[in-house]
Amino acid sequence: TLRVVFHLIDARHGPTDEDKNIMKQMGEILPKAVKYVIVLTKSDKNVKGPSAKNTGKVSEVVMNGVNEALKENKVTNAPVILTSAETKLGRDELWKYMRLAAEL
Repeated sequence: TLRVVFHLIDARHGPTDEDKNIMKQMGEILPKAVKYVIVLTKSDKNVKGPSAKNTGKVSEVVMNGVNEALKENKVTNAPVILTSAETKLGRDELWKYMRLAAEL
């Protein structure tokens, strides 16, 4: 049984037209029992010299674009997770949803 859908979006660029199409489809066809999660990848690439204290952030323009796309496509309940493979930002939060997906 499908429990979670992860939608990866590059945090340096924000949602593309294709991402918006996917959001629209998820808003139209995804059952309420299935969690739809937006994962903003490469969040550390918007920060000069990411470190343990400065793990990453997303520009206001990109975040506004994500929020606008979520509203337009009626998926405003989707959590947005900032992630970075290099700094491990968002790893624990992603695991939370992966555990949900693995539950019987």
